[in-house]
Amino acid sequence: MKNIFVGNLSFTATEDSVRSMFEAYGPVDRVSIVTDRDTGQPKGFGFVEMTNDADAEKAITALNGTELNGRALTINEARPKTERSGGGGGGGRRNNRW
Repeated sequence: MKNIFVGNLSFTATEDSVRSMFEAYGPVDRVSIVTDRDTGQPKGFGFVEMTNDADAEKAITALNGTELNGRALTINEARPKTERSGGGGGGGRRNNRW
């Protein structure tokens, strides 16, 4: 199973349109377009999971730089998610004296 990053997506792109691009190269397990947690609006990137690594490599090579809805896509193998280091995001006011 290979996880593929798809960047520079148009905000009007749908999971179906992305899926159909990749299905030309092999079976697609899952497509997800990332949305903003607060607004629900697309963030302009997503991920595609393909079962067969060879099919996924073909899709990455063939589709990187192609256009969807007028935007040239950036497509490559997704990097593993990194752990974010702690902290509650204090906003920088901790040590200020008012």
